[in-house]
Amino acid sequence: MKREDIRNIAIIAHVDHGKTTLVDELLKQSGTFRANQDVGERVMDSNDIEKERGITILSKNTAIHYKDTKINIIDTPGHADFGGEVERVLKMVNGVVLLVDAFEGAMPQTKFVLMKALALDLPVIVCVNKIDRPEARPDEVVDEVLELFMDLDASDEQLDCPFIYASARDGYARYEIDDDNMDMTPLFDTILNYIPAPEGNENAGTQVLISTIDYNEYVGRIGVGKVDNGVIKVNQDVVVVNHHEPDKMKKVKISKLYEFEGLEKAEVSEATVGAIVAISGISDIHIGDTICSPDEVNAIPFQKISEPTISMNFMVNDSPLAGLEGKYVTSRHIRERLFKELNTDVSLRVEDTESADTFKVSGRGELHLSVLIENMRREGYEFAVSKAEVLYHKDENGKKTEPIEDCYIDVPDEFTGAVIEKLGQRKGELQNMGSIAGGYTRLHFLIPSRGLIGYRGDFLTDTKGNGIINTSFHGYAPYKGDISYRKQGSLIAFESGESVTYGLFSAQERGALFIGPGEKVYGGMVIGQSAKPEDIELNVCKKKHLTNTRSSSADEALTLTPKREMSLEQALDFIDTDELLEITPESLRIRKKILDPTLRKRANMKK
Repeated sequence: MKREDIRNIAIIAHVDHGKTTLVDELLKQSGTFRANQDVGERVMDSNDIEKERGITILSKNTAIHYKDTKINIIDTPGHADFGGEVERVLKMVNGVVLLVDAFEGAMPQTKFVLMKALALDLPVIVCVNKIDRPEARPDEVVDEVLELFMDLDASDEQLDCPFIYASARDGYARYEIDDDNMDMTPLFDTILNYIPAPEGNENAGTQVLISTIDYNEYVGRIGVGKVDNGVIKVNQDVVVVNHHEPDKMKKVKISKLYEFEGLEKAEVSEATVGAIVAISGISDIHIGDTICSPDEVNAIPFQKISEPTISMNFMVNDSPLAGLEGKYVTSRHIRERLFKELNTDVSLRVEDTESADTFKVSGRGELHLSVLIENMRREGYEFAVSKAEVLYHKDENGKKTEPIEDCYIDVPDEFTGAVIEKLGQRKGELQNMGSIAGGYTRLHFLIPSRGLIGYRGDFLTDTKGNGIINTSFHGYAPYKGDISYRKQGSLIAFESGESVTYGLFSAQERGALFIGPGEKVYGGMVIGQSAKPEDIELNVCKKKHLTNTRSSSADEALTLTPKREMSLEQALDFIDTDELLEITPESLRIRKKILDPTLRKRANMKK
């Protein structure tokens, strides 16, 4: 049976090529919103961090109606760190819209998402977006995309895909660049004509593959997936099975069933082949589970989610200022919150360690873990984290291997030397170099994942904020040797108290300060970056004393250099292997793992 009244599509692209903006326009032009409804920009990015950073972190489902057809749309993330989201949602759809920026062209993540779509044999509509950009080069971009298809061994049918030219921001799509069409009709019609309708056997037993997990405080876990065969109904008895876990077999009852309508979930009593549904009432449902009829138990194969490549230790904050600013500070709180995150994030791993106060958290990249840290911080958690470390593997000969990244950098021509030099020191191997429009050079490196830890700050400095860096996971390769992360040491507070201008004035000659006057400090806390390779201990609580020749307030006009404000990412980049980042809802403090100077020196001598 073919469901001609449904189309299921995913919108895939490199980060910042306009996926969410395009979905906004499709929602508006399909009449999903009332004429007088106030709709913000990037309405699909509902999470606060998504709105602030302008990125999509979680894939989102929505549905629109065009002519007599319901189009289920999935907006996917573009960042490589959230690639796990893209991999699995493609199992729910029958085709994809590949969005490519008319200036940037095919980028690393374009290749990653397209490779996944072609591997599943999904038809692709290529949408060249942002054709209204002054520097747009749509004809060259079309050639780049076709080359990418050939590099990925696309079949003749896949190569013969339709190309649409669009400006998602201005709300129009065109079959040819010089058309004068001013709405999204060409894209809507191409989706209806080119993306196949979902097929399945309506009379067979129920089969629903869960591809995404949503979570709600009131109803718990909600499984989202496509009905592959049969009919699913409320109060139906079903069996949950998993292709990768043959022993898993659990009888459950469907308590609530929803379909997507615009940005809302609408409750339904039953759904049939091709529908994308949300199911609540199954407490421990996981991604990759298949919901089947008890008389026809058959798990649908599902690809394993890519493994994490990077890990950090999350631990109870034990500094002298612990517990003053956070609401949730104990190991039980932190453990519960980390394991709760596993409900929705499949690319994350959380493990207990030998210490009851420390948990090893592994993810797909620094951004992946920093988003989790930021979420926890906003929820009132207080904890400390260690420097990110990569996860090593062993090959069949027992040799150590490490994750390698494809790193693409677009940088103004005058800064290429500095970038090549820095990445060379971090074991990066230059693969390709070519000029692109606007006086920019594109560099392609293969570099160990650990070589990129802490590099973004240097990169922004070296390129004066004009460079663009993109990475995607390449694979595991033999260990490339040691890398020195930081050329400069830290300035460390010598005693606890409150920082004063007099103490800071003499300290600022030694390097760049992270604190200003009137801030609480403690012995072992990092208060700045030293200008020299070694750590320096300073007393920033030192006051000027009264003498018989001058008052203690003389020389009041001491001027301090403004302190360096560190964002969460910059602080995570800065910390060294013997340091921790103390995170509270109000503050970020860098500190040494061992606060006592004598014990710290002993530990360094042992090294």
